[in-house]
Amino acid sequence: MIRSKRSGLADWTADSCVGEYALGETGLTAGLPAMTPADAVKAGAKSMVIGVANPGGIIAPSWQAALVDALESGLDLVSGLHARLGDDPAVADAARRTGRQLIDVRTPPSSIPVGTGRKRTGKRLLTVGTDCALGKKYTALALHKAFIERGVNADFRATGQTGIMIAGSGIPMDAVVSDFEAGAAEMLSPDAPADHWDVIEGQGSLFNPSYAALSLGLLHGSQPDVFIVCHDPTRKKIIGLDGFDMPTIEEVIDITTRLGGLTNRNIQGRCCFPQQERGAGICRAPDSSQRHRSRQHLVGNAGAGQSRSDAG
Repeated sequence: MIRSKRSGLADWTADSCVGEYALGETGLTAGLPAMTPADAVKAGAKSMVIGVANPGGIIAPSWQAALVDALESGLDLVSGLHARLGDDPAVADAARRTGRQLIDVRTPPSSIPVGTGRKRTGKRLLTVGTDCALGKKYTALALHKAFIERGVNADFRATGQTGIMIAGSGIPMDAVVSDFEAGAAEMLSPDAPADHWDVIEGQGSLFNPSYAALSLGLLHGSQPDVFIVCHDPTRKKIIGLDGFDMPTIEEVIDITTRLGGLTNRNIQGRCCFPQQERGAGICRAPDSSQRHRSRQHLVGNAGAGQSRSDAG
């Protein structure tokens, strides 16, 4: 594993992780033993995961030698980046020579339909955020684990590359063409028994100009009964965009309730504060006056929304 800023695989699939490999002194660690690709193969590793999610999802030229070394040492390569491993000539050549696999996780399924907004059976929970990178995946995984421990019939529905690697299935929503975002979310969370919960990993933020379109399509297609707002109280600005202040939790609950009401009029919100860098935190309901204002605003605007065809 090339070290990343987060260690989701090490935390949630520890039995499958042998070690980590870093390019230089990054100061980042997943808490695993440091190994070269050759050492990892001797320890039983079968693949190396590129544990980086950079802007644009590119494969940096400086990684090329390490990726080729991993292939020549006997490891398959697994990537969650937008860029395809096989598009790098040296990596593609090394894979052919060694017979190793190049696995691109950020590949959506074919034939995704457009969203219909049809109300589906079963219950759904979606994690949303005041911004990106503040615990939506961890919160969804922790809630799913708690549901299972309490005997609740539930599935974790992964929407990002790390979540897909952890769960073994899912749809990388940020790799789906915008017109099909809602349809992909509907495909990910199909009809289910009345007592079943789909715990859906959120993406982006409705308040982040870079990724709001993704968040909206996922919200409409997921049609959640409950959404959890994930928030970092120490963050003052939208990540990577200093010109935008962080929204309040009340603002996120209000706009998510109003926009989500297009496909589920009974949507309700809660909020989650991370207690530490990793893991979920404490969830609470919005106060009754905020919930009442949001519901009233939703009902007042629902008529206009029913006659539109909203793209993701």
